[in-house]
Amino acid sequence: MESFNAWVDALSGTVFFKMPVLGTHIELIVLYLAVPMLFFTAWLGFPNVTQVGRAIRILRTQPDKGEAVGDVSQWAALSTALSGTIGLGNIAGVAVALTMGGPGAILWMFVIGWFAMTVKMAEVTLGLKYRVFDDRGHVHGGPMYVLKAVGAARGWPKAGLMLGGLYAFFALFGAIPMVQVNQSFAQVKVVTGLGNGWAYGVFLAGAVALVTLGGAAWLGEVAKRLTPLKVAVYLAGVAAILILHMDAIPGALAQIWQGAWTGSAATGGAVGAFVAGMRRAVFASEAGVGSAVMAHSLARARHPVSEGLVALLEPLLGTMIVCALGGLALVVAGTWNTGLEGIAITSAAFAKVSPWFPWLLAVVVFLFAYSTLVAWGFYGLQAWGYLFGNGPRAQWAYKILYIVALPPAAAIDLGRVVGIVDSSFFLMAIPNVIALYLCAGELRRDVRGYLHHNDGTGRSA
Repeated sequence: MESFNAWVDALSGTVFFKMPVLGTHIELIVLYLAVPMLFFTAWLGFPNVTQVGRAIRILRTQPDKGEAVGDVSQWAALSTALSGTIGLGNIAGVAVALTMGGPGAILWMFVIGWFAMTVKMAEVTLGLKYRVFDDRGHVHGGPMYVLKAVGAARGWPKAGLMLGGLYAFFALFGAIPMVQVNQSFAQVKVVTGLGNGWAYGVFLAGAVALVTLGGAAWLGEVAKRLTPLKVAVYLAGVAAILILHMDAIPGALAQIWQGAWTGSAATGGAVGAFVAGMRRAVFASEAGVGSAVMAHSLARARHPVSEGLVALLEPLLGTMIVCALGGLALVVAGTWNTGLEGIAITSAAFAKVSPWFPWLLAVVVFLFAYSTLVAWGFYGLQAWGYLFGNGPRAQWAYKILYIVALPPAAAIDLGRVVGIVDSSFFLMAIPNVIALYLCAGELRRDVRGYLHHNDGTGRSA
């Protein structure tokens, strides 16, 4: 175990290499992701402000079977992507952000989530544009296919293949949502006293296998039903905390605002708050990582930009609403700086409402973890298929490996789990952001052309 911990620490140190900027040290990979969020928001004309209404209208008038190609509806694709993004990154992730960067990290998560909307739109638009169909008519997509196609179109077929393969390789590790297994067990342990992480991990892996072995159609059906339920139950708990501590909300908002610009020495000051907010916002929204592209690529969409606009809603819902409200609730409850870590911080806040509220949180955490694990199992399958083919044997081999890899995550230290997951996520972002820059010109042309020739539903005007 010592050698494993040393390996994780070395990986995190390499991925999150720090460089001096204006008298302080900032992780280079954080800047690498922050820049495209700013650039594409301006480059594409601030769609995170002007196109939210259109995105909602597209969902209300999505095409039926036969009207557009794809395996699932746009709502099912969005629900699948939200199953991956609205997970424990939005519960335990907010708590981790608070312990890493203090209350100010919550404001930065909100701000970064707003910019992340445009990056999500851009990467999903490219994913739909360059998705491929196999001999059986099934869709396969993701940043690896974008990189392969763009490299070939520009006369760099080997470079495109290499970058696509690099993304798929990193995605195989990023697609094992260890935080979900680890933190869902932590909450179950709090309320039930269960001390055997391996037993819980095996149980969860078995439950995931029921859907993962069923394919994308089952995945869409499960996601459509679980995503609204888990979000509604969690936000009901958050609302109860805020209502019972209503008098503390103004002070909590002041802490969040002041912490974003000053911070405390213990959490790295304002820079520490920004970095913590950035890391957790990326984990919560997955914008720039490209993972959700694999879910959206399945959608029956009339135009690539149409699905890109639908994807615009993900960071709005997952990061700007769910994370922000959850973070405010933890600051209001005052449990973030009591020496607890991860999901235990949220559990303590829920316990202030009622002794049985941690049980409610345990149910929510299980639903969040379960749906995220199911979604990411599909993401990993797409990456595996790019590297090893999409034949039945290759697919079954990956599914078995994925299910077997889940139980150990319940027994690993939280700090090491966060290190592995964050490292994998940010490594996935490196080739994905390269694809975004390579396609910046065509992205703007496609978006402008779509908005000019289509009405608010995606049909030709």
